[in-house]
Amino acid sequence: MIREETASLLLSELRRLTDAVERLAGPAPAVNDWNAADCFVWAPLNSFLQPVPRPNRIALKLIRGVDHVRDILHENTLRFAEGFAANNVLLWGARGMGKSSLVKAVHEDVRAASGVSLKLVEVHREDIHTLPALLDILKASGQRVIVFCDDLSFDHDDTAYKSLKAALDGGIEGRPDNVLFYATSNRRHLLPRHMMENEQSTAINPSEAVEEKVSLSDRFGLWLGFHKCG
Repeated sequence: MIREETASLLLSELRRLTDAVERLAGPAPAVNDWNAADCFVWAPLNSFLQPVPRPNRIALKLIRGVDHVRDILHENTLRFAEGFAANNVLLWGARGMGKSSLVKAVHEDVRAASGVSLKLVEVHREDIHTLPALLDILKASGQRVIVFCDDLSFDHDDTAYKSLKAALDGGIEGRPDNVLFYATSNRRHLLPRHMMENEQSTAINPSEAVEEKVSLSDRFGLWLGFHKCG
């Protein structure tokens, strides 16, 4: 009887310890299904690519007034889809000019026309620092992927830009050949003008005061500007 009670107590204690360890370990990484959709949203907590079966986008033919940048972005995207060298792209300009709509429309048009399994993965601004983990997943997937960050900008004392710069540069391994970066921003240099002016006015060497942050935009091989008319 005593042995049975002891065994029961031990089993109960083992279950309690097992539950505690599982809570500390957190949820198991989710299995990413690339066949679930063509567009995904990065969920870094579980290292999961959330499928978006019905993305919010419009047909490319409905986007008017930006023919020049449309053609450049389309050609760059098509080159990437077909396995050729292509540039990271920064689309900058005033709000409401259709920058993000153009990215999503071009992705769908190229994917449908080329027949290539081209994926679009959106990364939220607040998750930029998790890019290294995402790149590991994308590199291993073998899929051709455009990583898209909408409304990208950085404020004072914001260090997340370092993760993006490292991802664009690629470090010692280099950027994965199957990954391209597209970003939209209201700021050409991804910094507010007053911040750049303040740092320049108080720096010992004004010409180098914001060089590290401003140079981030230089990592994008293509700058496509959207300008209001009138």
